[in-house]
Amino acid sequence: MAKPRVLIVEDDADIRELMRYNLEQEGFKVREAATGEEGLVSARKKPPDVVLLDLMLPGIQGLEVCRRLRKLRETRSTPIIMVTAKGEEPDIVAGLEMGADDYMSKPFSTRELVARVRSVLRRGSSADETGTITEVGPLELDSGRHEVSVRGEPLKLTLAEFKLLQSLSDNPGRVFTRAQLIRNITGGDTHIVERNIDVHVRSVRKKLGADGHLIKTVRGVGYKLEDDTAA
Repeated sequence: MAKPRVLIVEDDADIRELMRYNLEQEGFKVREAATGEEGLVSARKKPPDVVLLDLMLPGIQGLEVCRRLRKLRETRSTPIIMVTAKGEEPDIVAGLEMGADDYMSKPFSTRELVARVRSVLRRGSSADETGTITEVGPLELDSGRHEVSVRGEPLKLTLAEFKLLQSLSDNPGRVFTRAQLIRNITGGDTHIVERNIDVHVRSVRKKLGADGHLIKTVRGVGYKLEDDTAA
């Protein structure tokens, strides 16, 4: 069985070494990049299974690296974990809006590092292999292929966005609290704030375009997916 490939994009050599050593000890294959430019070249040349991305990088900043990775065909669905000394919510929200799947604040424990990487890998491998197709109005979701289309046009979603939409479309009309959606997306084994769900919902609505209204906000509770196009 091939070892999962992790790309570390981090300018601090000591932190890179700490990450690399501990991930290799746990059976991961690791590549390193010290700048955003190097990270983009490495990701395009040999796409990784997970990217650990520092936000404060020389040259191209981490948020821009994240945006470009999401535009590349090779890495548009690759899980991205932001690693940053900035713990403020605006930085986390900005990264999630760019397409990151999770975040980890410095300083972090090696146990947390390994757990985060394994968590996003599990999310990607937990697809329904039977290829169940769910339709809600103009929306079609293939859980086996991790593909979503609206009115026949494919959508480019991050893994977290796909999991969110899958939860809602599997239960149309049901209201989910933010906490429930977090558990569905992460399996309950990662730290994520409820504000992140709002960011993911806003991003999915934007990608749905004129059909973004299918995701309803239930004030004081959470969200639901409801087909009101058949009326």
